[in-house]
Amino acid sequence: MDAISVAAAIVAGALLALGVLSVVHMVFVRYAMGESTVWQTEFTTFAITASMLLGAPYVLKTGGHVAVTVLPDALRGLPKRLMRLSASLVGLVFCLALAYGSWYYFYEAYTLDWTTGTVWNPPLWPAVLPVALGASLLSLQYLAEILRAEL
Repeated sequence: MDAISVAAAIVAGALLALGVLSVVHMVFVRYAMGESTVWQTEFTTFAITASMLLGAPYVLKTGGHVAVTVLPDALRGLPKRLMRLSASLVGLVFCLALAYGSWYYFYEAYTLDWTTGTVWNPPLWPAVLPVALGASLLSLQYLAEILRAEL
C-alpha cells in the first residue's frame, strides 16, 4: 500500500503542475492576447482537486497532516494507542462511506453520460473518478496504518 500511495502522490504532483500551467495559460490568453477562456478554470479546478484527493494517502502515510496532538502527546502506553486507534477507525469509516458514495456517483455520471453543464461541458466522470479513487486509496492506507500500528 505504501508504494501505491507514493505512486498516487507522483500523479498528484503532476496534476498540480498541470493545474498551475493551466492558470498560467489562462492569464496569458486573457491579458496578453485579450481573448476569452473556456476550459482553463474548470480544468484547473478538476486537476487541483484531483491532486489533493490522490495525494491524501501519501500524507497519511508520512504523517504530514495537520493535527492537534495536545491530548495524545500527554498520554503514554495503552491509552495513547487506543486513542490513535479510535481516531483511525473513525477516519477509516468516514473514508469508506465517502468511497462508496463517490463510486456510486462515478457510476451514475459515467453510465448516464452526465456533463458539467458549463460552456466547455466536458463529461463529469473524469472529475468524479479522483474522488472515488482517492477515498478508496485513503481507506486502504488507513487500514495499512492500523494493521502496522504506527498511528
